[in-house]
Amino acid sequence: MAGGWWAKAQGGGMLLALLGWISSCVTTFVPLWKNLNLDLNELEVWNMGLWQVCITQEEGVVECQAHGSFLALPPELRISRLLMCLSNGLGLLGCLLAALGLEGWRACEDKPGQKRRLLLGGGVTLGLAGITTLVPVSWVAYNTVLDFWDETVPDIVPRWEFGEATFLGWFAGAFLAAGGLLLACSARSTTTATPLAPACSRAPAARGLAGGHHLHPKNADLII
Repeated sequence: MAGGWWAKAQGGGMLLALLGWISSCVTTFVPLWKNLNLDLNELEVWNMGLWQVCITQEEGVVECQAHGSFLALPPELRISRLLMCLSNGLGLLGCLLAALGLEGWRACEDKPGQKRRLLLGGGVTLGLAGITTLVPVSWVAYNTVLDFWDETVPDIVPRWEFGEATFLGWFAGAFLAAGGLLLACSARSTTTATPLAPACSRAPAARGLAGGHHLHPKNADLII
């Protein structure tokens, strides 16, 4: 029963980790971190991401333009680029390590200690990926709130608001962290039951005794 529960926990952790990693990659590259509606022209919606700014018109036409210079970006966008790319790399690495440590994976089947370390390392890596996703998304959201409620800016000036990628990034970070936590906690299950070594790795004498063959005559007399 316990082994089945831990196997389900590992499966759930891997599913959350994969969903979080995919969502984090989407969040990194979509230009939907901030939205801006112009009062003078309500038919246009401006969207800003880490890499480009897009204008969506009423006819459905979307025009995008990449940010001119990396150094010209605000600090939160510059650092968010680096952290989100780091998160994508950590998420991929964590999924690969955790997959090798799963109980259903045949790799290192006769080495439970190594599988436990792989699973634990994958869970920790996924947790770091979740943190490096939550930090930039929350930072950009915090600055968006400060700019929106800035009383020094006239009311007629349009304000940036949360985009869809902000919420997707929060979900991605939560999924990565939760999946990593489940995988790291389920790593202890590999120590509860140590699997037997495969028959091919047993000593020939042991296989002979088990099957009752290849007994030396002298030994046979002793056994009788």
